[in-house]
Amino acid sequence: MSSAADAVPFAAACVARSLGDGTFIADLRPEWSIGNHPHGGFLMSLMAKAATTLLAERGDPPADPMVVSADFLRPPAIGPVLLRVDVRKLGRRATVLGVVLEQRGRSCVEARVTVGRLPIRKPTWTDVAAQPVEPPAGAVQLTGDTAEGVFNIARGCDVRIDPGTAGYLAGRVGDPPRMHLWVRPREGAPDPFFALFAGDVNPPVVFNTGRTGWAPTVQLTALLRTHPAPGWLRVQVDCRSLQEPWFDSDATVVDATGRVVCQARQLALAPAS
Repeated sequence: MSSAADAVPFAAACVARSLGDGTFIADLRPEWSIGNHPHGGFLMSLMAKAATTLLAERGDPPADPMVVSADFLRPPAIGPVLLRVDVRKLGRRATVLGVVLEQRGRSCVEARVTVGRLPIRKPTWTDVAAQPVEPPAGAVQLTGDTAEGVFNIARGCDVRIDPGTAGYLAGRVGDPPRMHLWVRPREGAPDPFFALFAGDVNPPVVFNTGRTGWAPTVQLTALLRTHPAPGWLRVQVDCRSLQEPWFDSDATVVDATGRVVCQARQLALAPAS
């Protein structure tokens, strides 16, 4: 694996170049992938960024991503992609856009992106599980090979995992499908697009049950809640049901001040063993 010094930072990697007619081109880079597969959370961030860029080109007021709901039709390859963006609804508080990510003439990911202005005041009420603000000394840094492939995203971001919630790392089988992690970009501070990426940063929680291997996401919906504060993002992930080939995964991303910044739920295919 190449060094982190060779990686294009997250903020630069998820920028697509506008062609001026609602279409954008981007280059999916290997450092934002797992093995040969571009990372799903990164693809959602790229698509959300294209949606907000289109509105800025139209002269609309600045907007933040608030909801991104994506269907993963087929995995794109590392390399160039085309994004088609169109406005589905213009609203005073929320605008909805459709974004399609294509490669070689085929749709790979189709998303609806709802944008508006994220809240800035402290929440009236919140409820998150306890987790240290920063990774403790015993947290494991995720790098190198994983059951899904090479963890290339470690070149662009620092990901630590609580080993007590990742029994698969020690060869245990039968631990609950729950994980606690910490993540931050290697350059710059987290923003809403990085918080969106963080909602999918964890290894598949079914690894703890002994089901290891590639676990492709079928559908993922994420809610952005506020702008994250500088520092580590805490990620708490669990599963409600693993049944036959299917499992769900729920992630809550919390910033350094204790505010929920992203909630993500996905449906995925579990590895056979």
